[in-house]
Amino acid sequence: MNFLQTMIEKAKKNKKTIVLPESYDIRVLKAASEVLRQEIANVILIGSEEEIKKAAVDLDISKARIIKPEAFERFDEYADSFFEMRKKKGITVEEARETMKDPLYFGVMLVKMNEADGMVAGAVNSTANTLRPALQILKTAPGTKLVSSFFVMSVPNCEYGLDGTFIFSDCGLVENPDADQLSEIALSSAKTFRQLMDAEPVVAMLSYSTYGSAKSELTEKVIEATRLAKQKAPDLLVDGELQGDAALIPSVAKSKAPGSNVAGKANVLIFPDIDAGNICYKLVQRLAKAEAYGPVTQGIAKPVNDLSRGCTAEDIVGVVAITCVQANRQ
Repeated sequence: MNFLQTMIEKAKKNKKTIVLPESYDIRVLKAASEVLRQEIANVILIGSEEEIKKAAVDLDISKARIIKPEAFERFDEYADSFFEMRKKKGITVEEARETMKDPLYFGVMLVKMNEADGMVAGAVNSTANTLRPALQILKTAPGTKLVSSFFVMSVPNCEYGLDGTFIFSDCGLVENPDADQLSEIALSSAKTFRQLMDAEPVVAMLSYSTYGSAKSELTEKVIEATRLAKQKAPDLLVDGELQGDAALIPSVAKSKAPGSNVAGKANVLIFPDIDAGNICYKLVQRLAKAEAYGPVTQGIAKPVNDLSRGCTAEDIVGVVAITCVQANRQ
């Protein structure tokens, strides 16, 4: 069973309700139809029922709940709650009401008010527009300083990681984290690995250097991030700075990082910046023919996940399943 099928089976065991606010896009509607057909999750679509059904053509979305924000019985309550959250930022009551008509903001408020368990968007909207409502309304999870992203990489016929499955982070959101931010990304990614894989994370802080084989500001950042991660989570298996081969391959680890409890066994790879992470995940995806799921967000109080605007309906189904598993574990 591949990673995606595993997520789908986990989601089915405790079905959650997921908001898909970009409800006029045919890819979203195809995904909604498939999610409902497989009984992966309950689905809320946002907008005009007439227009959504018209856009769906012959797709079966009959089991989806369709909500038009202005006609929703709790609309005034939601607008008032949003006003209270943002009034110190200068928002007016009228502006709060207008904002609640936006499907992304309304969708996140459905999650905030426990009408739904998570939201998936980004097929139409930018990452900034997708995540802004989540950060304003849901904010970060307790004990988390930073929202970041990860990819699940599933590499066929691979003896490394967890049967070829890894978390790569951050490849899509935090561009150039400082040492403290990098340590927070490591902690969030370890938590995510446990949530999704039901296995112990082994976290490698990656660099172009292993244990001082090179020395620069770049390596010092990773060394400090490793120190902070160990300080914050003493029981976590985390080590660095490690080169990619030292992190993954036991024979190289024995030579380059003898005595490390992570080297040669890593399943969570933390990249020093978004350049390294994004380049690496795309190379692994294309050259190793790996399945890449993401970028998925971590660190938000409730799961709100971003899609690529080039996503397919199948991609959306996968992210919905991951979002369900995140919601079940939070």
